Amino acid sequence: MSKKMKTRKIDGDSLTPIAVFNRLAGERKFLLESSLKTSMTGRYSFIGANPTAGYIGHGHQLREIDFRTGTETIHEGKPLELIKKLMPRYDAEVEGLPFTGGALGYIGYDAIQVYEPIKAPKVDSLQMPDIHLQIYETIVVFDHVKNDVTILSFEDKLDEIEQQLAIPEKSAVTDQQSLQFHSKTSDAFFRNQVEQAKDHIRKGDVFQLVLSQRLSASYKGDAFTLYRKLRKQNPSPYQFFIDFDGYAVVGASPESLLTIRDNHMITNPIAGTRKRGKTDSEDNRLAEELAGDEKEQAEHKMLVDLSRNDVGRVAQIGTVEVPKYMVIEKYQHVMHLVSEVTGELNQKMHPLDALVSCLPAGTVSGAPKVRAMQLIQEFEEERRGVYGGAIGYLGFNGNLDVALAIRTFVVKDDMVHVQAGAGIVFDSDPQAEYEETLHKARSLTEVFG
Repeated sequence: MSKKMKTRKIDGDSLTPIAVFNRLAGERKFLLESSLKTSMTGRYSFIGANPTAGYIGHGHQLREIDFRTGTETIHEGKPLELIKKLMPRYDAEVEGLPFTGGALGYIGYDAIQVYEPIKAPKVDSLQMPDIHLQIYETIVVFDHVKNDVTILSFEDKLDEIEQQLAIPEKSAVTDQQSLQFHSKTSDAFFRNQVEQAKDHIRKGDVFQLVLSQRLSASYKGDAFTLYRKLRKQNPSPYQFFIDFDGYAVVGASPESLLTIRDNHMITNPIAGTRKRGKTDSEDNRLAEELAGDEKEQAEHKMLVDLSRNDVGRVAQIGTVEVPKYMVIEKYQHVMHLVSEVTGELNQKMHPLDALVSCLPAGTVSGAPKVRAMQLIQEFEEERRGVYGGAIGYLGFNGNLDVALAIRTFVVKDDMVHVQAGAGIVFDSDPQAEYEETLHKARSLTEVFG
């Protein structure tokens, strides 16, 4: 890929990220945005189309695809280690922009099996890769602070793309489907799993174990229409739509798994949840209740300790800090206890080394992580796929920004799937934990009415 990327800035006062997405021509499009328009997380929206290359990982094998020639190369080894060596480099940096091209997509929960003594469940009903990343010919960056738009593409494409963005998009497609979601996991089966998990906790195998279930429904609608409904009904810090040509990943995650910008690492563990109150007084009461809940505090402290350990393994000695601890953040439907762990990436480490160190988040595994993942493999009958992994990008400039893959739809083969989990501890009530998984899933499924 010796051909260099070029940039062009245009006025963004008549554009929105949705408008850019709809007007931009091409295949396998993506959109990354945030409801936090005033923070660094939400300052930029990224829209792209037409991948030139792709990386698809299964176990110890990586398929490298050149979409321009249609050629594929099979590599044996750990996929993320191979991607570190294979990712091309070309100049496309624009001063101040965090992402100006790179590999974008997901690293699923099951991808970690090649690094730890864990075997993924044999049942794989979704038939999706462990890792699916793509490098795009065209990226459009929307700056919500300056209200301008930067086009990044090959020089001979810039005029064409600017013309596309000037053409009004078609009216939005309406989708009024009401779906019935079903799970293969029965109430009784999940409760039994919780009791077995508590046995392991009493024996000292783990302190916490996150058990999940997947809900599925028949869906013949448009995946991007689903995204538009989700972003309106459940605005979140990390909102994403990625079309992989055959399936789409659509989500609204509240949690950053890992951000690296100029070698500065940030991760935000989230644990502790309450629903939003119907009135200001009820909202304040629930926030005080959450802040004073000793069980929630203990779980949160454990996850912060996990994050400090994850970051510490790849950080320069003495740089790990916790600048924000147990702060309540409020979203559309729920509030969470949130902390922030930071560190400076060791110069001998690659950003993907840091990501591997943080995968999976303790939020979706439990602790200690390796033993928790081994027990998850025993209890859960199917591979988790995207759920519990990471969604976002690794830039050619070394920046990385990935969200935890929770509150995420997979749209594939005329079906839509969502997965949600509950953290099991020694005094967990099995029925309450089962209902917690349904409550978390409902933040997505309710977009269908």
